[in-house]
Amino acid sequence: MNPVRRCSALLQRDFTALCLSSLGSAPKTETPKRVASPSSRHCHQSSVGEVLTCQPQVKPSGASSVSVSTRIAGPMGSGSSSGSSSSSSSSSRLFGTLAQTLSSPSIPLALPAALEDDDDDTAACDPADPDLLLRECEEALRNRPARWHRCFMHPAHGDVDPRTPGPDQQQPIRVMQWNILAQALGEGKDGFVRCPLDALKWAERKYLILEEILTYQPDVLCLQEVDHYFDTFRPVLSSLGYQSSFCPKPWSPCLDVENNNGPDGCALFFRRDRFEPLATNHLRLSAMMLKTNQVAVVTTLRCRASGRRFCVAVTHLKARSGWETLRSAQGSSLLQSLCGITAEMAAQDAGGGVAERGDEAAGVPLIVCGDFNAEPWEDVYRRFAASPLGLDSAYKRLSADGRSEPPYTSWKIRKSSGESRHTLDYIWYSSRRFCVDAVLELPNEEQIGPDRLPSYHYPSDHLSLVCDFSFSEPTQSHRLL
Repeated sequence: MNPVRRCSALLQRDFTALCLSSLGSAPKTETPKRVASPSSRHCHQSSVGEVLTCQPQVKPSGASSVSVSTRIAGPMGSGSSSGSSSSSSSSSRLFGTLAQTLSSPSIPLALPAALEDDDDDTAACDPADPDLLLRECEEALRNRPARWHRCFMHPAHGDVDPRTPGPDQQQPIRVMQWNILAQALGEGKDGFVRCPLDALKWAERKYLILEEILTYQPDVLCLQEVDHYFDTFRPVLSSLGYQSSFCPKPWSPCLDVENNNGPDGCALFFRRDRFEPLATNHLRLSAMMLKTNQVAVVTTLRCRASGRRFCVAVTHLKARSGWETLRSAQGSSLLQSLCGITAEMAAQDAGGGVAERGDEAAGVPLIVCGDFNAEPWEDVYRRFAASPLGLDSAYKRLSADGRSEPPYTSWKIRKSSGESRHTLDYIWYSSRRFCVDAVLELPNEEQIGPDRLPSYHYPSDHLSLVCDFSFSEPTQSHRLL
């Protein structure tokens, strides 16, 4: 099959009938009533609140992690037309295996080979040309308004795009952070009163999301509110050369929406040709020694060209006003885990020696992306800024003094709460180990328009953040190989 047509089939496939035929009818439930989607009955928790793993996780010795699983059901508003009979048969077996109800939460889930290792996606999906797929997205969106043009700003030299390095420069690492808005929440729960319902239909909105990703072509992609991981993002991005990991919320609000596509969660993607994965940890964040509903994915990568190691984390903290204390505790939980993970990696680099926990100079460098649901004045922001991990916020580099965050990263109008404009999304980085080469500017108020976000020309209520990073110190390959 032509590679771009393969991607098109992945985007347009309607899994609803397939999933329901594999999963069987949904069970009847008693009050309190949650919608009985085929996926909601398979997010089983153990006695300590941990959710069973959906894929094998490699973790450094001593690192604190909790593996999280996911189940899938029919998507909301997916396009029509099915794949070939052979692919349908294979998908049916895969969905059937995922749908098996676990008799005991302590027994690991046996998964089909297609999900045991994301590297297997290479064989499952033909390679696709990103430029051809981008043009396909543009064609699918031809009846929608033109999208914004956003420029990359160099912190010192103004409007540039540094993706092509000079002969003595290293290739920058482009990182994209984005809360893409879960489909179930956008259509069935959030109440965006100024956004027409047909602007939220998945059949077109998915093209808007993919167009944004394909336009900037990140090397590392960190997403929140992902509820179409298995049927859209994983297969399509795999065909574009990405490897990925997904961690759903243990009890996602998407499950309250009829005809949902399963729980939403955090997903982390990286380019296989640039990076080798060394370890992945799925974390369930804690607050006051209690497990919460928020999660994080932490992956340690090695640059194939230079041998350098670094950690990337993606998270999504508790939303809404009044939960500031909980967000602060969740941030502390994440920082503690990151200190342990990076220190363990540094100890391995030192040949088994002990690295100082929390010593930013000793640990591997970090990039932490997320929707923190917190303004810069909140305690969780201050905790990250003052962390011994030596973190700084990349988007402060857009300000004249280099100290101020953007005025907004989310701007929406809801029926319940009215208009709200907040800075909630961040890309944190190890300031002594990385240099910020470029930052993607944010659209202004006129570009966003009076109806705010989401809209016909933008798919989410959060703006995407994109930064280019380079390592700031000389290569020390003998310590990293």
